[in-house]
Amino acid sequence: MESKTIQKRRLLPVIQAIVCLCLLAGLGSGAGVRSVSADGGQAVFKDTATHWARPEIEAMVSQGILDGYPDGSFRPTEPVKVDQFVKMLILSFSEQHPNQERSWRSSFLDSLTEENRTILKQDYRYFDFKPAMTGYWAKPYIDVASDLNFLNKSRYSDFQANMTRENVAELIYYTLQETEYLEDAEFSLSVARNYGDLTSGNERMQRFIAESLIKGIMEGYPDGNFGVGRYVTRAEALVILTRLTDKSKRIPMKPEKDQLQRIVPASTGSYKIVAFPDQKMLDMYDTLVEAGKLRGTNYNLLDTTLRLFKDDKEKQAVLNASSMGNLGASANSATAKEEVALWLDPAYNTYGITVRLREGTLARNKEAVELFGNRLFTYEAIAFHRWFNAICEEVEAGHSIASKQAEVGGYTVNLLVDNENKTVVFSIATTK
Repeated sequence: MESKTIQKRRLLPVIQAIVCLCLLAGLGSGAGVRSVSADGGQAVFKDTATHWARPEIEAMVSQGILDGYPDGSFRPTEPVKVDQFVKMLILSFSEQHPNQERSWRSSFLDSLTEENRTILKQDYRYFDFKPAMTGYWAKPYIDVASDLNFLNKSRYSDFQANMTRENVAELIYYTLQETEYLEDAEFSLSVARNYGDLTSGNERMQRFIAESLIKGIMEGYPDGNFGVGRYVTRAEALVILTRLTDKSKRIPMKPEKDQLQRIVPASTGSYKIVAFPDQKMLDMYDTLVEAGKLRGTNYNLLDTTLRLFKDDKEKQAVLNASSMGNLGASANSATAKEEVALWLDPAYNTYGITVRLREGTLARNKEAVELFGNRLFTYEAIAFHRWFNAICEEVEAGHSIASKQAEVGGYTVNLLVDNENKTVVFSIATTK
């Protein structure tokens, strides 16, 4: 009968082989660092059990956005590199399937302009979300981010450098510009100025930081600073990307009490805060709301522009074009078919009326335009409306009218005329 020592020696290689196979199977499937449920149980990583960003870390790791290390750690305070952040950004807009393959999220594709959707369909038809196997590993992610205008390659001399907070803010800014909308610049800067180190950045950088703050995607530190020059950690990067891709996770921003601010509807069904230069323009925003209701349901108030439509058919056609990236009320836009646009430009303290003249335009929108003019010009409103109607009737009749300027009731009115398309723009600013 063999001794127990000999038996143990014979079993040892078998046990070691079984252990190795189990480890290989776990690492191959990615389960080696995320096999434990994060739903209120044991931490997935040995160094994140009490970390403030544990929920975001475990959620994003489960989606394949970023992995932990073979030793079971995540290293949440380790700086993230530029190329790593770009990769994480791109993967955040995709979803991972059971077979580990990825595809773009439908919500992301819907948020893009038609031009960017075409770029993905044509130039990145076979994009597989995987690193390059030859050459620089991050090239596929950097290329697609650049072509979607999320970043400018020339801005980075070294993609393997640590990512600073202002670098992240810039990337967030341009991503939002392509997928959502930008907040009111004046309001954003007014909030950002509360951070002590904001002025250490140039004007361009301040704009990026302000946008990331007002959107509730980034936040400052307890010491009252934004952290200009500081590196973004792996944990911070995942929290930032979580807020970017999931609006419900963002830090809500409210208008400041006793300030000239108002929450207004923005694109994609969201809302934004606009800061007005004075009480007059704030009151005129309320006038836009009233003027729209005079047209029943044939209007759309977005940001600080009220668009008035001939009927519901025209309204739906314009809104559908807008959702495809053609939003705008420019006189020469082939897709902007609203009859009248009443608008405010808080950044330049300017008011305006844009009219596309065709049969019945003036009659259908008479009440709305008169309400806007009466509230703006008050005692001089009659003089303005006489001039307004005379110009519109001439252009509608096909008579060529030159652009000109006039003074009405303390305002300078610049008249811009597109005779070919029978479009008239009255741009109104306080006379200085």
